[in-house]
Amino acid sequence: MTTLLERYPILAESHNYKGKWSYDYGVILRGVLAVLKEEERPEYIAYVADNMDYFIEEDGTISRYNYDAMNIDHINNGKILFFLYEQTKEEKYKIALDRLFDQLAHMPRTSEGGFWHKQIYPYQMWLDGLYMGAPFYAEYLVRFKDGEGLDDVVKQFELCYRHTLDEKTGLLYHAWDEKREQEWADPQTGLSQNFWGRSIGWYMMALVDVIELLAESYEKRHILIDQYRKLLQALKAVQDPKAKVWYQVLDKGQERGNYLESSASSMIVYAAAKGYDMGLLDDSWLAFIQDSFQGLQDEFIFYTKEDWVNLTRSCEVAGLGGADKRDGSYVYYISEPIITNDFKGYGACLQAAVYAEKVLNKAN
Repeated sequence: MTTLLERYPILAESHNYKGKWSYDYGVILRGVLAVLKEEERPEYIAYVADNMDYFIEEDGTISRYNYDAMNIDHINNGKILFFLYEQTKEEKYKIALDRLFDQLAHMPRTSEGGFWHKQIYPYQMWLDGLYMGAPFYAEYLVRFKDGEGLDDVVKQFELCYRHTLDEKTGLLYHAWDEKREQEWADPQTGLSQNFWGRSIGWYMMALVDVIELLAESYEKRHILIDQYRKLLQALKAVQDPKAKVWYQVLDKGQERGNYLESSASSMIVYAAAKGYDMGLLDDSWLAFIQDSFQGLQDEFIFYTKEDWVNLTRSCEVAGLGGADKRDGSYVYYISEPIITNDFKGYGACLQAAVYAEKVLNKAN
């Protein structure tokens, strides 16, 4: 936390964000909220408020947010507003929450009811989108709608899992195009070609974050738990046996150019540790959590002379199609820039550390 407060006091003015409404901040701030659950300190609460108030105006308007883009990434930061509204009861946060929920209510969908990833990516479901939208969707329904509509949240996972699952490995492909029109999509299946580590990391985080919000009595909760357990088993099978972390392209660890990647590894450690903490995994998984968390530290974490934490080897960005005509090939995924202290990786690593330390300390 010291690193964040001293190095990145305002996230939107860090790196090259230039004040844009980026989903990356929500990943970092979810990490701060995880810390706050274990250690409530006023400076941490102030950090969360300062970074959201950079965008939330007094009338509840979200500056630099484009509703009409129908971009599910734009929902992610909204998760932080639940905390601020609960803390302060300031109406501006509720107005902003309502606006983001209204976007979800009007999102274009596939023929079966799955959210498009963005208006500019029609008829496409990406694994990333489940993290960006589903936990917010579920929490809004639980807090403000008495849970009415949660079946639609589960439906997003059911559709995405069914359409992206590889039966052989148990892993999920990055994305699926219902129309089978995109250059990256298989003309028969509509699937992209590879298992991108971070995309499955996003999906795993989404699963544990949504399961946490569902009452144990909710009849469809088991669907998500089943997905979670099966995916974690599939991820265990492609974990690097020596380093105990994961590759950028998960199943091609020995191919030239592939590399151990920190954001995906952080997300998987978080999902495993939080799932264990929630009672979704038995004690046989503790050694896996311990080894993976140690691997994360040994492989990626370094300290500066200021004693700040550096998280190395994160893929800066990866996607499909768009103006750059990203083709989803193996060469594409290994060719995107690799950077240090990417906020997606940093936020996931912070969340992983909180939960891994929590469960391992309890076990010991």
